[in-house]
Amino acid sequence: MVDMLTVDPQNLKGRHISRAVEVLRSGGVIIYPTDTIYGLGCDITNKEAIDRILQIKGRSHNKPMSFVCADLTNVSKYAHVSNHAYRILKRHLPGPYTFVLPATRETPRILQTKRKTVGLRVPDHPVPIRLVQELGNPILSTSANRSDEDVLTDPEELKGMLGAGVDLMLECGRLPVMPSSVISLLDDRVEILREGQGDLTDLRREAAGE
Repeated sequence: MVDMLTVDPQNLKGRHISRAVEVLRSGGVIIYPTDTIYGLGCDITNKEAIDRILQIKGRSHNKPMSFVCADLTNVSKYAHVSNHAYRILKRHLPGPYTFVLPATRETPRILQTKRKTVGLRVPDHPVPIRLVQELGNPILSTSANRSDEDVLTDPEELKGMLGAGVDLMLECGRLPVMPSSVISLLDDRVEILREGQGDLTDLRREAAGE
């Protein structure tokens, strides 16, 4: 059965993060907490690991997945960020949002849509941020569940359901059920694609052109 390590977001143990980074560097797949729900993650530069996650989820290659960046500088490496988009990102990140932007050449093609766009997150949670910082690459961000099944937020349930398919699990207790809000910033237009966690007041005004 998969190893499950307990992490305290307020007092992160460096050895637990280092262990997870070792797994990611070796092409492994982990379950990790975010500011929304638990995610399935791997190094985005490892196609075999991405394929494993697709197999675990029972998900099509045609359905794109987002990934976690450490900060806005990291985001600008993988996405084209206009001045308008930057102002919005700066107001809302880190936070429980996924922003859809035009992808740069640095983004692996398997994670781009046919329109060459990509979904990026900077969660307001120290675990994924530390993982990305120590790994040196973004990590995949997709909900830790099987496609078309309910999101699981209890660590023991997650271990029982997905533990056989992953290499390590970082847990910090039960998390909220609601995923991130997904916001498109393509063509300098704000479009709310999914309403999830996070205050959407300003984004709704932007979308309405106010």
